[in-house]
Amino acid sequence: MKFNIANPATGAQKLLDIDEERRYRIFYDKKIAQEVPGDALGDEWKGYLFRITGGNDKQGFPMKQGVLLPYRVRLLLADGHSCYRTRRNGERKRKSVRGCIVGPDIAVLSLVIVKQGEQDIPGLTDNVLPKRLGPKRATKIRSFFNLGKEDDVRKYVVRREVKSAKKEDAKPYTKAPKIQRLVTPLRLQRRRHLHSLKRRRLEHQKEQKSEFDALLAKRVAEKKAKVAAIKAAHKTA
Repeated sequence: MKFNIANPATGAQKLLDIDEERRYRIFYDKKIAQEVPGDALGDEWKGYLFRITGGNDKQGFPMKQGVLLPYRVRLLLADGHSCYRTRRNGERKRKSVRGCIVGPDIAVLSLVIVKQGEQDIPGLTDNVLPKRLGPKRATKIRSFFNLGKEDDVRKYVVRREVKSAKKEDAKPYTKAPKIQRLVTPLRLQRRRHLHSLKRRRLEHQKEQKSEFDALLAKRVAEKKAKVAAIKAAHKTA
């Protein structure tokens, strides 16, 4: 069985191929999202704690969370379900997926390190890979750099250096993402303008309603006066 082990702390991944069944038998009958100690994999993994995140069986069908079976089933999947991507709006399709319980038919199992052990694993825990892209949303940039409300978020955007692939002697330049949900003075001004438009519209509607009510009351009074005058004319006659 192959194990694809990821370390979120460093951003590194490592593929481990183990042939001896006694070493990975501890993962049998475990479900996705369960935590498993890695002591059985070898002495170098002593003290490590893994969380199962997914896998594929020997025919390449992916494990699906929530299907509490140790074999393959055919499910009617729609938009929003894992293990399926819709091609048209409202499309549903019956697809084969593997249950979320680990068994001997699993070819590749994906693991994430929850707790690091005593020894360092070369290529997994010894070097930290730099983050290629930083956060894009304003609130996430603030939490990433531990900023306050007074700090300018635009100064802390993670820029990356890019070199043109077409021209070899081209000068490298930097790229930065457009900050989302950034509250600027212009945005506040626009919001005040929209609020004032809404307020003016409500006031105009109230004025129109009061004018209409007054006109309606006047017409009703005129009609009553007309009816009373006709009745009085009939009585005198």
